Amino acid sequence: MIGNIEVKVMGEKRVIPLGMTYQDLANEFQDRFKYQILLAKVGNEYRELSQHIKKEEEITFADLKDSTANKVYVNGLILLLSYAVTSLFGRSSKVSVKYSIDKGIYITPNFELTEKKLESLKDKMKEIANNNLSIVRCNVLKSEAIEYFKLDKDMSKVNLLTYNTNNNLTLYKLGGTYDYFFSLMPTRTGVFTDFDLHWLSNKGFVLLFPTIYTDGIKPYEHHPKLFEVFSEYHKWAEIMKIGNVPDLNKVVSSGRADDIIRIDETLQSNRLLNIAREIVNKKKDVKIILIAGPSSSGKTTSCRKLSMYLRSFGLEPREISMDNYFVDRDKTPKDENGEYDFECLEAINIEAFDRDVKDLLSGKGVKLPTYNFITGQSEPGTEDTHLGENEVLIIEGIHALNDRILTSIDRKNKFKIYLSPLTILTIDIHNRISTTDNRLLRRIVRDNRTRGYNVENTLKAWKKVRLGEEKHIFPNQDAADVVFNTALIYEIGVLKTYVEPLLYSVPPTSPYYKDATRLINMLKTFLPIPSDAVPDDSLLREFIGGSCFK
Repeated sequence: MIGNIEVKVMGEKRVIPLGMTYQDLANEFQDRFKYQILLAKVGNEYRELSQHIKKEEEITFADLKDSTANKVYVNGLILLLSYAVTSLFGRSSKVSVKYSIDKGIYITPNFELTEKKLESLKDKMKEIANNNLSIVRCNVLKSEAIEYFKLDKDMSKVNLLTYNTNNNLTLYKLGGTYDYFFSLMPTRTGVFTDFDLHWLSNKGFVLLFPTIYTDGIKPYEHHPKLFEVFSEYHKWAEIMKIGNVPDLNKVVSSGRADDIIRIDETLQSNRLLNIAREIVNKKKDVKIILIAGPSSSGKTTSCRKLSMYLRSFGLEPREISMDNYFVDRDKTPKDENGEYDFECLEAINIEAFDRDVKDLLSGKGVKLPTYNFITGQSEPGTEDTHLGENEVLIIEGIHALNDRILTSIDRKNKFKIYLSPLTILTIDIHNRISTTDNRLLRRIVRDNRTRGYNVENTLKAWKKVRLGEEKHIFPNQDAADVVFNTALIYEIGVLKTYVEPLLYSVPPTSPYYKDATRLINMLKTFLPIPSDAVPDDSLLREFIGGSCFK
């Protein structure tokens, strides 16, 4: 290519050679970024840095503090990890990506792991990164990809590609290894300057990396209850022989989806019933049940079903909403953008809340307030509320597990429940489905059905929702007495039928187009599952409609 073109880069006009790569241009702007530049962005489209610039355009760059670029960084790390494993321990040695845990990803090898081996693996990854090897994008026939993964004995990808209707696929090559990912990739291994491996046991370790919510790598903090629940569900999935999407698709294509729905629903209900039994066994002490979880984790249905189970044991639950204890609007704190911060603890009148709950437990009558969200004012109650002998309080809210509330009440009188859809299903051994994406799919469907929101409305609000969760919910999860997994192994197959048409409505000109297409590409790996067999008391009905709990 001959000649020059004018482009606008990070707000500056530049004259560059026609055909220059984004990487060469990014090198000139690297000093403006804390981390290595990973992608170029033109309009709403992200591009790999190896691509050539062929026309006048406005260009910005993204490092791993950009949410899309961060996903690219993590997938690149997984490719680097996989390549380092086979380079160090042989072609038959492999690692499987499982799930997110404490700002990292839990990884299991198919070989006996020791701390010494893990240290050698980390050193090998650093060596490959320092060598700055090329990561090459390759367009291949689907049949060629399937044959390669058969020879590589990666049947998870072979089975996955069986359900892929495209004749051509994009693979990424590092050294002599090819892999398949649902994202773009960095162009060289030299960008991987920030990562760590944390040994947990001879069965697995955690891959750590900077997130958009942390500055650098956060030291790993183990969450035993969360880890135990993940492990328990993995064991069940192994028994049912559904560890990844192709396994679920096999069940669906053989006409057995209804069986899995019934089994999974029974299992989830039994686990919640066991939590109710645990509370009843402690009823002499437990007077307050506190429930918290991130957005779209199914808190409403979980509370209703738990209340029903408790009634079957002779307890009478009474719900109190922390939302009625918001401070008046003029006293509501504001965030760094000058907007009201309704999610911070200071937005709650903690003193009044603590006093009323304490008085209820001591047998006093309490005039419970209500909050007028139109006027932004707290309105005092007019009638006394008493707590009966067999009544127990259920309090659900973003701050329910925070130790800064109900400080005057003995810990033994509280039973704390953390709930979240802890997604165990993976796409294949190197591509996971994040719990966050599972919740986002739920929220898109519910927002559209109950509020008339389009996908862009939900995606726009999602960033602020996630920030609130990082600040106010996740730091308190270890305070829970139990962790309840609200995920259903079949649910994304059902959600697909509701959410996919909504995602296709996002136009290419939208700033959320890339998020929508990423979710569409993930959903393409699932066979659709009709919702007919989903029972009306299912937690999933809270999102798709038809729930018996109003």
